[in-house]
Amino acid sequence: MRQTSSTTYTGTAIAFHWLMALLIFAAFPLGVYMHELPLSPIKLRLYSYHKWIGITVLVLATLRVLWRTSHRPPALPASLPRWQQIATHAMHHSLYLLLLLIPLSGWLMSSAKGFQTVWFGIFPLPDLVAKDKALGDLLQEVHEVLNFTLLGLVSLHILAALKHHFIDRDGILLRILSTHPK
Repeated sequence: MRQTSSTTYTGTAIAFHWLMALLIFAAFPLGVYMHELPLSPIKLRLYSYHKWIGITVLVLATLRVLWRTSHRPPALPASLPRWQQIATHAMHHSLYLLLLLIPLSGWLMSSAKGFQTVWFGIFPLPDLVAKDKALGDLLQEVHEVLNFTLLGLVSLHILAALKHHFIDRDGILLRILSTHPK
């Protein structure tokens, strides 16, 4: 496993991080908004956009996990208490897992509800399960729970980064903002 700079993430890691953040910040509110709309052409269009973003997140998350297996992130500061190091690793593993499970649950839900996922309106993806209304309803609940879990974890992630930046002043936030050591 390649070690990055002792104080910063690589440009690739930074690009993955911020692109994924942008996609999540687009997909989540879109999902909440479109869910409450009455059936209409605009709702169907928004569902397509939401699926496009979701499949893109799944592809990028897969690439990110594969890339991460051979690229070690910078070490946490030695001054960080052990419990915070454990919490940091648990948070990152949980976020990676959710970035894979959420789009998969959406794809499974679409399949079970009988709506094929067509990435960017061009690439039809295979249905992962047969049409099954009860399974589709269950997967919809799973998808919602996973998304709200992600919302909670992302909120904690942001709050922790801000705490480290403004209170602890330990440079942890700066590591994901620039490839140049501070």
